Amino acid sequence: MKVCQLCSVQRAQLKRPKTGQSICKQCFYAVFEYEIHCTIVDNKLFKRGDRVAIAASGGKDSTVLAHTMTLLNKRYDYGLDLVLLSIDEGIAGYRDDSLETVKRNQTQYELPLLIVSYEELYGWSMDKIVAQIGTKNNCTFCGVFRRQALDRGASRLGVDHIVTGHNADDVAETVLMNLFRGDFARLKRCTQITTQSTETADAAPLTIPRSKPFKYTYEKEIVMYAYFLNLDYFSTECTYSVEAYRGYARVFLKDLEKVRAAAIMDIIHSGEAYQAQEGLEDRASAPGKQKKPAQKQGNCERCGYISSQKLCKACVLLETLNRGQPAVTIG
Repeated sequence: MKVCQLCSVQRAQLKRPKTGQSICKQCFYAVFEYEIHCTIVDNKLFKRGDRVAIAASGGKDSTVLAHTMTLLNKRYDYGLDLVLLSIDEGIAGYRDDSLETVKRNQTQYELPLLIVSYEELYGWSMDKIVAQIGTKNNCTFCGVFRRQALDRGASRLGVDHIVTGHNADDVAETVLMNLFRGDFARLKRCTQITTQSTETADAAPLTIPRSKPFKYTYEKEIVMYAYFLNLDYFSTECTYSVEAYRGYARVFLKDLEKVRAAAIMDIIHSGEAYQAQEGLEDRASAPGKQKKPAQKQGNCERCGYISSQKLCKACVLLETLNRGQPAVTIG
């Protein structure tokens, strides 16, 4: 009988994908939860009294996030006021089913829930959008609309912070995608654990900070945690994400992980190192060197959302949809 490498008492029941250690279930639960706690504390994600919205989709990541945030908030007395925030993209047979899971999670964790829909905000559901433009590039519309919908929902809830279930695999995939596309501007910031709020001249925040407590948590371990604890989650993939570019980065990452399990963390640390190096070079620039001025942030003339242009990206996309010319070049 192989003994747990951590407690040396119980029989080992699993091998951690992240470390390769053979451990028992109880030790797995303990280290899984403690590592997330350390990520929260070390990065100072919250302060006592914060009202925090958990972006809840009903999938494994957001369900485990709701479970662990509720658990750790009580265990370590963070003093957070937690709520659930869900976005209904309007995808029949997918999102409507997953939202039923979210509603069960609301009851299980005794948290308030707000559901905001694309139909309500934009007058378009993803089903309607795909019917007009097809499956190619539909993720561009969904990504832009979803980011804004989260902010608008969070504003209604009066929260100070949003947490999402983006895990280590997601972050590594994003690093690869930006590297493959040569998008070094995004590569420089894509490993940030918190997206800082943008402020206007009068110091009024235009977007709400978002954090990733699962930044260093492997997707496989999230699945194992949810499975062993028999958590209630929805496991079907989005029916419109088949042609998404991220899928190719995901397949490539999984192939790397088969050869070297640490590849996920290596890629994340590489992205962090690039970000740090860029920061050093910016600070070391010659005093007289001209820097490209940052774009001035303001508000969309149409909807009032944050934008460096007259119209925000969501309104530009909506304009093309309403005209029946759904171009995806949004500047």
